[in-house]
Amino acid sequence: MSRSGTAPPPEHPPILKPKVGVLLINLGTPAAPTTKAVRDYLGEFLSDKRVVEIPAIVWQPLLRGVILNTRPQKSAAAYAEVWTDHGSPLMVYSRRQTEALQQRLGDGVLVDLAMRYGQPSIESRIKAMKDAGCDRILLAPLYPQYSGATTGTANDKAFEVLQAMRWQPAIRTLPAYHDDPAHIDALKRNIEHAIASLDFEPEEIVTSFHGMPLRTLHLGDPYHCQCRKTARLLSEAMGRNLIVSFQSRFGRAKWLEPATDATLEALGRKGVKRIAIVAPGFSVDCLETLEELAIQGREQFEHAGGEKFAYLPCLNASAEGMDMLETLVRRELAGWI
Repeated sequence: MSRSGTAPPPEHPPILKPKVGVLLINLGTPAAPTTKAVRDYLGEFLSDKRVVEIPAIVWQPLLRGVILNTRPQKSAAAYAEVWTDHGSPLMVYSRRQTEALQQRLGDGVLVDLAMRYGQPSIESRIKAMKDAGCDRILLAPLYPQYSGATTGTANDKAFEVLQAMRWQPAIRTLPAYHDDPAHIDALKRNIEHAIASLDFEPEEIVTSFHGMPLRTLHLGDPYHCQCRKTARLLSEAMGRNLIVSFQSRFGRAKWLEPATDATLEALGRKGVKRIAIVAPGFSVDCLETLEELAIQGREQFEHAGGEKFAYLPCLNASAEGMDMLETLVRRELAGWI
C-alpha cells in the first residue's frame, strides 16, 4: 500500500515501508596487513584532495613514484602487529559499535557502517539503505573534532553519491561533538575506569590527538582549537592536569605541536617515571593508537628513562562510549523517530 492507503497499479514496483537510517562512518582500513592491500588503501587515502592539499600535478608523481613504492611495506608490518583474527582493529571495533547501536535503537531504525576509504564504501551503504526503504538518513562521521580531512571529506563523499541519485533520501549530518557534555563524561568515566585497573598511579596523563599540518589551522580548520577544548574540558571534569600532544606527523611540512613522540621522550628525560596516554580524538582503537601509541610510545618513553607506561583504550563499544553515541544519535534523529 502507498502512504495514501490506496493500492498501487499492478505494474508498479514494490513500495517499501519507509525507514530511518543511521550511517556510521569512519576513516577506513586496508583489507589485509599486506603490502598490496596497504598500497591500494593509501593510494585512495592520499589521493583525497581534502587530505593532501597539494596540487595534483605536483603531488601525484611523488605519491605514485616514491611514496606508494616505499611506505606500504613499512605500514603493512605495523598493521601486522595489531591485526586480529577478525580483521583490523578499526573495523572490528566499528562493527561492534554498529551492532550495539542497532540494539539500542531497535528495529525502527536501520544502523549501518561505512568507511571513507576502502570497504564497505559510503556509496555501497547509502544505496543499500535506500534499497531497504530508508528515506531519511543520518550521516554520522565518528570524529569528535571536526576537520575538513575527516568529517568534511566523509560528508563530501556522501553528497557525491547523492548527486547521482534521482530519488534522494532526506539527509542530516552529525556535527562535531568535541565539547558535548555526553562526550566529556564518557571520556572521563572511561579513563578513570582504565586507570583504576592499573597497578600504578600515573604521574602524568598525556592526551594524544592525530596531527594535522599547521597550515590547516591558518586556513581556518577548527580542528586544533576543538582538540584543545576537548582536553581542557576533560581536564576540568577529571580535576587534574592533562598534557596535550599531536601524533602521526608525515612529510616535511610543519605540523601541529607539541609532537607526541617528543613529548614522551621529554617526560622520560625529565624524570617522570609513570605515565598513561589516551587518544580522545579517536572513536575506536586503530593502527595509530595500538601500534603508534601503545607500542612505539612505550618504547620511546622507556628509552628516555620512564618505567611505567599504560595506553588507555578508546571508547570503542564500551558502555560509556555507547551511552554517548546513543545520546548523540537520538538527539539528531529528533522528529524522525
